[in-house]
Amino acid sequence: MTVAALAPVFCLTLVQNASAIDPQAKPGDPLPGLTPSQLQRFQLGKTLYNLPLTDSQGLGPIFNKSSCGNCHNNPLGGPGSQAVTRFGRVDKGVFNPLSELGGSLLQVAAISPTCFEFVPKEATVTALRITNGALAYGLVEAIPDRAILANRDSQPLAVQGVAHMVGAFEDPPASPLHVGRFGWKAQVATVLTFSADAGQNELGLSNRFVPFDNAPNGNMALLAQCDLVADPEDGPALGGGGLHFIDRVTDFQRFLAPPPQTPKSGMSGEVIFNNLGCAVCHTPSFTTSNNPALEDAIRNKAIRPYSDWLLHDVGQSADFIVQGAGTEQLLKTPPLWGLRYRDPIWHDGRIAGNTFDVRMEQVIAEHAAVDSDGAASATAFAALSVSDKAKVVAFLDSLGRLEFDADGDGDVQFDDFNVFKVCYAGGPYNADHSCAVSDIDQDTDVDLVDFDSFMISYVGPRRDCNSNGILDLRDVLLGTAADANNNGFLDTCEPTCDSDLNGTGTVNVEDLLAVISGWGDCPAPQLPCRGDLDFNRVVNTVDLLAIISAWGACP
Repeated sequence: MTVAALAPVFCLTLVQNASAIDPQAKPGDPLPGLTPSQLQRFQLGKTLYNLPLTDSQGLGPIFNKSSCGNCHNNPLGGPGSQAVTRFGRVDKGVFNPLSELGGSLLQVAAISPTCFEFVPKEATVTALRITNGALAYGLVEAIPDRAILANRDSQPLAVQGVAHMVGAFEDPPASPLHVGRFGWKAQVATVLTFSADAGQNELGLSNRFVPFDNAPNGNMALLAQCDLVADPEDGPALGGGGLHFIDRVTDFQRFLAPPPQTPKSGMSGEVIFNNLGCAVCHTPSFTTSNNPALEDAIRNKAIRPYSDWLLHDVGQSADFIVQGAGTEQLLKTPPLWGLRYRDPIWHDGRIAGNTFDVRMEQVIAEHAAVDSDGAASATAFAALSVSDKAKVVAFLDSLGRLEFDADGDGDVQFDDFNVFKVCYAGGPYNADHSCAVSDIDQDTDVDLVDFDSFMISYVGPRRDCNSNGILDLRDVLLGTAADANNNGFLDTCEPTCDSDLNGTGTVNVEDLLAVISGWGDCPAPQLPCRGDLDFNRVVNTVDLLAIISAWGACP
């Protein structure tokens, strides 16, 4: 077939693509709409976020992990399963963080055996805290204080939350306090403050806001012996480009996208969730500030985090550690977006393993603890029918699910196409139907608009083995070509293999030349990209090497 003969087909495909809807970002991806400069800042920050620091760079002398990504790893920048230890002493009902003995945070690692910390014998309270992260920190930071306070004021008095009013390191002296929203006690209001605080306390990296290292168990003499790098240790040499390490990792965190939610709305389980009273604390939505100083990708965005960012009494399920207004039984309402991939759950990780359904039943039951603000909702959930409980859990399972990810494994691959194919041209599908995951525009059917969007997310080969200018997957979907054995290759092209780009059954010089002719960025996802063997939408040296390594007859 000549190029001229192919042209009309390609034009038709592009017209069909005009209606495609951009899927939600994957967990760990950057915010949609960032400028090239902001994307570069995101990538530079991501590199440093995952970089293990060394002693000579300022790690320690006492610390918990050597990189931010050691703890925030599911995905990078998000939650994790790592736990830290908090301790203190209760004397006549008053909590003492034992600051003079290194409290209330225990650092479990040190650059030298002589510098290690331990929980002092004076401590009467210890608690574990798992990594508290839920992505989209820039969006969360941009929620106006007044919106959080107005929501608090609308809550029933019996379960009304407490706004933890705190300062920010970067604020000028005598600045107004902000509503805290990061950390289990909502003790931090801004991402830069979080980066600086965690830099010092978790990495041992002194910086311009906290320009000193922690003394092991408060022992200043031991600090003088163990601290090998002059304070503050952070600076332009570590961050690069005139910025400090804490600035770089702040960029990365601020520009992280929110977790997806699929379906975006309409699930009957959310109606039940709201009727149970769960949405009082797990407030579904906020809109970020319209401040012109904010980046366009962050400013005036509607988000659905399912948190009120307030402290609530969780009763006997609490950690009994005090941080400012975050008293013994108070914990921040954790946002629920991204819930489906979080394991363990609860502040101390007490709920872990099993299936998602089991974890959800357990975590809801935990809300029934004595004195807990969530007791009434937990009791009401326990009284639901089995069917209605399943609907609530199904809704919770939508929080963090990608569109088109039918098997729920976090990627959109050929198995998901097979589900899409079953749902195609069917319906109507409401938001509770299993096919709703394939209906990105939620118009109750699965059609070519959804397919064009599916192909944006699809991680797999974009073949055109019959050279008709149309993706093989589209041919199969429309019934214009067959794939009887369901292996992703058109029957007319068998036998073949991924590296056999022209369907001859052999990987040879013709396939090598096909890669070279397609060198560079792939066209739109709905168009064939024959040389992209690693499915990253770029034809480059990696694909060329894949041809060479597969040279010869297809297996």
